[in-house]
Amino acid sequence: MNRKELNPEQSPSAAFGQRLRLLRDERGWTQDELGERMGCSGTHISAVETGRRPPTQRFATSADRALGTGDRLKRQSRAIRHTALLEGFPEYVTQEARAAEIRLYEVGVMPGILQTPEYAAALTAREVERGAITPEQGDERDALVIARQASLQRTPPPLVFVVLDESCLRRPVGSPTVMEGQFARLIEFAAMPNTVLQVAPFDMGDRRPLNLPLYILTMESRALLSYAESAQRGQLEREITSVVPMLTAYHQLQAEALSQATSVAMIDQFRKGTP
Repeated sequence: MNRKELNPEQSPSAAFGQRLRLLRDERGWTQDELGERMGCSGTHISAVETGRRPPTQRFATSADRALGTGDRLKRQSRAIRHTALLEGFPEYVTQEARAAEIRLYEVGVMPGILQTPEYAAALTAREVERGAITPEQGDERDALVIARQASLQRTPPPLVFVVLDESCLRRPVGSPTVMEGQFARLIEFAAMPNTVLQVAPFDMGDRRPLNLPLYILTMESRALLSYAESAQRGQLEREITSVVPMLTAYHQLQAEALSQATSVAMIDQFRKGTP
């Protein structure tokens, strides 16, 4: 029997298909046998393994159950479903939900964990209008914002440090009412006992050590993980020699940014329409 060669580099679906085939082969099962355990046909299994059919979350969950792989395949399927997201971001979000400390620096747009539903919807609507993403991808993006914010409500809550470039405040998104609500959300966030919110003003000039968004996580084990983005790609980094210089730059940014009290006063001025 000739089997189609799989190239996991071709796409996230191909990588998933190869992983599924390897796990099935390790158990000595045919596609029909795996399908029987999952409640689907062997033809369906074949289509997923060869990348002709993307795995749904339900399929991946069923495969994990049949193969005894925990949530391994379910997590891998997220990279396929979140096709509107940059590489590395779905995995970052998974780690963010477990982190003891979260540090964010954002430029031009409010970070997802702070976006109001109205602000997030306005951003998504514009992306869909431009054709940058499909309506379905837009729904996934909005759902991800909600899920990220919900994950922060765990006990004990993580420490969250946020530095916003001034451009985040000055860029209008949606209507004035949407922006007013977003500014109110920032002020509420700054008042929480486990958060710090600062603004990096334009007049920092060349004292600004970071120019692109940066996310840094400290896990309960004290391990560090960072995620940085350019316009075209995201990079998830676990190597300590690469993450520590980013953490150092983040601390330098915090030192140069406005204090929380001054930052909140600036945001309140924007909320009142008198920046």
